[in-house]
Amino acid sequence: MVALVCAYADVLLCVGSATHVTDLLRHGLRPYTWAPDWLNLYWSSLALFDTLATLLLLRGRHSGVDLACLVMATDLAVNWYAVYGIQHSTLLDEPGLQRLTAFGVLVLGTAPFIRRRLRPAPGASSS
Repeated sequence: MVALVCAYADVLLCVGSATHVTDLLRHGLRPYTWAPDWLNLYWSSLALFDTLATLLLLRGRHSGVDLACLVMATDLAVNWYAVYGIQHSTLLDEPGLQRLTAFGVLVLGTAPFIRRRLRPAPGASSS
């Protein structure tokens, strides 16, 4: 079960990474003209952080789970802000936010169980 959840998370993090890399290649560091610079920079940085979380999860590291949780928590907060605070839209109007929220619930909800079954980085404590 742990391997299945990690594989699912890896696939979806790869999709996110590919999306952010594509946005960077096509539009540079400011792919969303309607969004403030700090949001564009955050979303562009996910090209790196999604990829790094994926690689760490594939290696079975605690830090992969930790980074995936950090990415998901911040990504959810940023995207909810963008939808409600900037675009003044609703969750019902945003299927992408619905999918991101479901994935976030999966990652954040399973992280404690997954983390217990993975190994820490060499030289790190297992707590």
